Amino acid sequence: MNKTKLQGHLIIAFVNILFAVNMIISKSLLLHDISPEGLTLARTLFACIAFWGTSLFIREKVEKKDLFMLFLCGMLGIAINQALFIDGLNSTSPVDASILVTCTPMFVMVFAFFLLKEPITWKKTGGVIIGAAGAILLITSGKHVNTGSGSLNGNLMVISSGFSYALYLVIAKPLTLKYNAVTIMKWMFLFSTIVLLPFDYHDLTNAPLLSGNPEYRHSLLLLAYVLFGATFITYLLIPIALKKIRPTTVSMYNYLQPIIAAFIAVVIGQDHFSWEKIGAALMVFLGVYLVTISKSRADLEKEDRKSGRAEDRKSGRPEDCGLI
Repeated sequence: MNKTKLQGHLIIAFVNILFAVNMIISKSLLLHDISPEGLTLARTLFACIAFWGTSLFIREKVEKKDLFMLFLCGMLGIAINQALFIDGLNSTSPVDASILVTCTPMFVMVFAFFLLKEPITWKKTGGVIIGAAGAILLITSGKHVNTGSGSLNGNLMVISSGFSYALYLVIAKPLTLKYNAVTIMKWMFLFSTIVLLPFDYHDLTNAPLLSGNPEYRHSLLLLAYVLFGATFITYLLIPIALKKIRPTTVSMYNYLQPIIAAFIAVVIGQDHFSWEKIGAALMVFLGVYLVTISKSRADLEKEDRKSGRAEDRKSGRPEDCGLI
């Protein structure tokens, strides 16, 4: 592994640690302090201001033809993704949500097949089937929504958010090679804020933790982590990681989230494990593993080139034997 790829791996691992902790903190805030819609707008609005402020130090123009792709990335990677995830997290548990998020690499593989012409091998197919079975097991074993420990609607929202995020990772790859991460994010969050503001403004302005009551000081500190650590920092680092490693590899690190989130949730008594959850998690992890170790288009093309050179050496042609 060269230095560039190693940096990409370390960056996206750090991002997923921040996301995992965010699941626990966001779940706590959603209980009494702010609605899912209010928290979604708070994240997009804060990040929009932060990225545009940071962009004052980075002079980079965006071609008009790329604005639509930035709008699409903003909808898929931020507006739709965050809205569905936070709404889903409000109805399900952090452990269930973090396990379901690991379906994202499988979605990435499917999109990469259609959009990037990545091959689908038997390992990929088996991984998708096993991972999907695990996700279905987790969904059907969830308790009633009122228990707050897993619900059908909540789990489906979390899966849908992963579906949206996976498509974003695939279509954003060309943009990450062309523009600075701050440039990409300032436009994505601007478009997301414009779309969400009319719908979620009332929820944000009427959030209890923004009422000025001193009893919400602790909640404001938690909100600060969500806004700065789990939104501004993470979305700044994701394009940087995409520039260094493949979208499939980036999505693979989602498997860190259930491990970290589950550990924290169980320790603080916010959730509990069951044999069904453990079985579902193992199925999802196995599916992700099979998909991840399957060969990419670049791997197959590299093997074809090596095979071609081997045939040339057997034929004894001097130009292919490195003699001239």
